[in-house]
Parts: sequence; C-alpha cells; structure tokens
Amino acid sequence: MLVLLVGILLAVNVGGYTPASVFFGNALRKVPVYYVATDKKQVAISFDAAWGADKTAKIVEICNQFNVKATFFLVGMWVEKYPEMVKMIDDNGFEIGTHSNTHPDMTKLSAEKQSLELSTSVNLIKNITGKDVKIFRAPFGAYNDTLISTAESLGLLTIQWDVDSLDWKGISAMEITNRVLNGVRNGSIILCHNNSDHILEALPIMLDRLQKRGYKVTPVGELIIDGDFVIDNNGMQSRKI
Repeated sequence: MLVLLVGILLAVNVGGYTPASVFFGNALRKVPVYYVATDKKQVAISFDAAWGADKTAKIVEICNQFNVKATFFLVGMWVEKYPEMVKMIDDNGFEIGTHSNTHPDMTKLSAEKQSLELSTSVNLIKNITGKDVKIFRAPFGAYNDTLISTAESLGLLTIQWDVDSLDWKGISAMEITNRVLNGVRNGSIILCHNNSDHILEALPIMLDRLQKRGYKVTPVGELIIDGDFVIDNNGMQSRKI
C-alpha cells in the first residue's frame, strides 16, 4: 500500500496571513482554508453573491437582529450592478471578500487572467468601501495551485467551507437549517448564498439554533488565524506551534 506522507511548508507572509502548502507524497499542493482548528465555539457564516440582490438587505437585517456579522463574497459584476448594496453591506459592519469578477471556472484561466479577475473585482470593491480586500472564494469552489498562488501574490487568502447549506438547490428552509446544524463544529465556515430561494426563512432559524448551542457566529476574517499558520490536507487551518 502506498503510504501518503504529509508535511507542511510555510511560505512568506502575504497580506497579514501566512499562506501554506501541503505535501502529498512527492507533490506539493496548495490548499485553501476549509475550517479552523479552535477550542472556541465559534463559526463563520458567509454568503456568495453573483446574481440577484433583492434578499441581501433582509439578510443583513436578520443578522443584525441576532447581533451577528457575516462575510459576503462578491463577484465584480455584481458590485458594478449593485454598488448601493455593497455600501450598505459595508456600512453595517459586514466583511466583504472577492468571489472573482465574472464568476468563471478560474482553474481554466492562465495566471494572468486569474490575476485580472481578482484585481478587477478587488478594485471595484475598494472603490466603494475604501477598504482592502483580504479574502477570496473561488467560483464553484474550483481551485488549483496556480489560482491560490495568484491570490497570494495579491495579498488574498483563499477560503473554502466545510459546511455547505446547499441553499442554492432550492431545498426547504428546514433542510437548509438541518444541513448546517448537522455539519457544524468549532471553527466551521458555513456556505450560503445571498439570493437562494429559502435563505430568508432559514437564516433566523439557523442563527437562533446556533446561538442556543453556544456558538458565536462571526465573519470569516474573525475566525481565521492571523499570522503564522499551517493547513493540513483536509484544509484545517491551525496556528503554527
């Protein structure tokens, strides 16, 4: 049986975070952050926004009712179409990351085109908020070494998720909620979408039950580790010892 040897190689500090790579056998593969190793009952909730915005303000309102801030990963073309929504999200103290500029499968792009996708979307966001963008989520969750390296070169940490609500599939509010509650653990990153069919019904139930379980729900940036860290082959980010 082939034994898989896994080791960690730390790279230089980028954008306040230290990116990491994982060795799989003899091959070096970069891995994004899927979840965070922590003893704290803390999770992050995130909303990807690529199409539509009519539910976004209500999502912010519901989160505020529960004293929760979240992360919105915004596509550049969405930012261009809904600049007032971007400002509203930022004004309410929510975190904004980039989700690319046009939502392509970025693994099929050259490094130069990947860089253009990211830099364009980052600049669009910053022009509205005046704030640096520090995190990136790949469209479709599709990534490769080139994409993660390109993101790192722009000071962006690539973020995945370990709890997928599957809200985009049109499932019911209770199905969304149960998927989240059944999958969540300390350090989880929850994936939702800003315009899914039943997110407005699911979100208050989800937040209420997470809080009753003792979880603090935060933006991604408040969960992930700042400074030196390592990422294992499952995407678990932990502090470098």
